[in-house]
Amino acid sequence: MIDKTPRKPLRLRAPRLVAACFGALLAAQIWTPAPAAAQFSETQKSEIGTIIRDYLMKNPEVLRDAINELESRTARAETEARSKAVVDNKELLTNSPYSAVVGNPNGKVTLVEFFDYNCGYCKTALPDLARLAKDHPDLRIVLKDFPVLGPGSVEAAQVAIALRSQIKGQKYWDFHTKLLGTRGKPVGKTEALAAAKDAGADMAKLQKDLEGPAISTSLQEVARLADALSLSGTPTYVVGDEVVVGAVGYDALKSKLDNVRKCGKASCG
Repeated sequence: MIDKTPRKPLRLRAPRLVAACFGALLAAQIWTPAPAAAQFSETQKSEIGTIIRDYLMKNPEVLRDAINELESRTARAETEARSKAVVDNKELLTNSPYSAVVGNPNGKVTLVEFFDYNCGYCKTALPDLARLAKDHPDLRIVLKDFPVLGPGSVEAAQVAIALRSQIKGQKYWDFHTKLLGTRGKPVGKTEALAAAKDAGADMAKLQKDLEGPAISTSLQEVARLADALSLSGTPTYVVGDEVVVGAVGYDALKSKLDNVRKCGKASCG
């Protein structure tokens, strides 16, 4: 039964009570069932609102701190969700038959890259990846075509996927670096086919493979992984249990790879 005894107006005298009052006001106006809202009269609600407003006007840094804390909590929650998604999808991330593997195919440490052949940041990051492969013989690099920058990117990815059935290892890496290293013009099917030919591809077989089911299967698989990891752009890396967004540079990637060697995770401690 709801207590309908008239209540005296609240007299809140300390700023410490602001948060409690604010929560109570929200509970009364938004979250609680309609009958419970009768706990506060309109006069009481108005008084609470005035106290909160006055406090925030005098202490606006509280809003800044609250926003910063919210952003921090949101970032932590996103990181935790992505780490869980990495664990849940580890096999597809590291051992999918539809991905290209370069570097040491039997390497003890794996780095996964989601990239787009028209991504300027991917082009900028390419030397970092090449240097990591050169400096670390135990590094296994898994390349995921994630064409997010238009039809040309999709066409280039389709050629790259089709090429994997006949060219692997260093030859595929040469194709990949030539195509990704293209500057000054968008990359599409024409440029991808030219790079494949220079890499020694059987062009008749390549054209046939472009019509095969592996193309759509591969792109759909990467799209599902990207969705699971909440990816929105390229380059994005997976190192150990961590998703690393953006062209973060050689040193940052090396540090995380060193941590994987040391403790099995991208961040030790």
